[in-house]
Amino acid sequence: MPNTVSFNENYPDITKSDELYARAQKIMTPVTQTLAKGPGQYTKGVSPKYVKRAKGSHIWDVDGNEYIDFQMGIGPISLGYAYERVDNAIKAQLEDGITFSMMHELEVELSELIHEIIPNAESIRISKTGADVCSAAVRVSRAFTGRDNVLCCGYHGWHDWYIGTTSRDKGIPQESKDLVAAFEYNNLDSLKALLDENVACVILEPFIFDAPKDNFLQEVARLCKENGTLLIFDEMWTGFRIAVGGAQEYFGITPDLAVYSKAFANGMPIALLTGRRDVMQLFEQEVFFFTTFGGEALSLAAAVATISEMREQNVPARLAEQGKKLKDGYNEIAAELGLTSYTKCYGYDCRTIVTFDPSAGNGMEIKAFMQQELFKRGIMWGGFHNMCFSHTDADVAHTLAAYREVLPLLKAAIDAGDVATRLLGEPVEAVFRKVTNAAPVKAK
Repeated sequence: MPNTVSFNENYPDITKSDELYARAQKIMTPVTQTLAKGPGQYTKGVSPKYVKRAKGSHIWDVDGNEYIDFQMGIGPISLGYAYERVDNAIKAQLEDGITFSMMHELEVELSELIHEIIPNAESIRISKTGADVCSAAVRVSRAFTGRDNVLCCGYHGWHDWYIGTTSRDKGIPQESKDLVAAFEYNNLDSLKALLDENVACVILEPFIFDAPKDNFLQEVARLCKENGTLLIFDEMWTGFRIAVGGAQEYFGITPDLAVYSKAFANGMPIALLTGRRDVMQLFEQEVFFFTTFGGEALSLAAAVATISEMREQNVPARLAEQGKKLKDGYNEIAAELGLTSYTKCYGYDCRTIVTFDPSAGNGMEIKAFMQQELFKRGIMWGGFHNMCFSHTDADVAHTLAAYREVLPLLKAAIDAGDVATRLLGEPVEAVFRKVTNAAPVKAK
């Protein structure tokens, strides 16, 4: 029998995963379409590589093993897999069609909904991916200000203007790289050193895991306004999770532009750019940003249903409630075991991260050891708790029980200095490496 969500005696059988992986390697380079979903982000030789289906907060791999999922599609699954209200909306729209030769009425319905809930949404554009709308925001900022330079903080997708700040910068012209620099979160001086009359926009994630300190976001907004620079909030992770209206609503800061994807359609591919009407009106004639699938109706229907459910059920409050239990519970276990000198769980409750101090040893090996032991116990884990509305009290209880069993194993391995020898497969891999003036980045 395949493993279930329990304290299994054996590690998962991943025979079919490995067979698919072997087939993929012959024809795909690389085998994954999303780095954070690829085999390099999981303990090779132990972890599954391919999934078959999911329901609620649980997921099944191709070998039939079941897990509680804390990856949530790397962010988009905010309500839960195969969520009935959203799936019914998709099925109903499917009966009427997917993509059409003219605009669809759902484009208006969704835009009116966004206008109601997102503070800066004087005007709305709809697209398909986060990278699309990030690049559109940068382009329109350059057009509006007549400036070329961009300052960034966080991860903003794969397009030329941003990815040139990372080690994966081959194929990006140097002229493009020279126009973009990165500053450090919670370091206002690093922004001041770069902010001048040539900066068109500052784009940043309102938070990743660290909370803003000393009115950091308010000060960034003030400096941008004084400099005639547009402020863009990249709310791929914060939007619809920290609050339905995103970090704008939560912090009471209205950026000039904001971009969203992931959470608000429960897994369907869609993205938003919202902002000041005087800036956004440049898309009418001067700035080109159009795509055939921008008005694809299944995603629009999913978005309307998801956002409506979020508002009616106060989903952000539930994400925070369940996430706080995991964060506090992990830290309590770590304290009981005397591990607080090198591990903790922190972040806003809706999305937290488990970290390990370098003093404990090789971070990739430690993460791989945790993964292999948690997969054995029915938990799909990548170091994060990406919460969804379907994570139950039983899910939380089982996960904390697993931490209570696995952390002593990790402690013994660290104390013995032999974490690597206790791995049954290869350690996980880093996605990016920082380069000069590069922002801290994470897998997407």
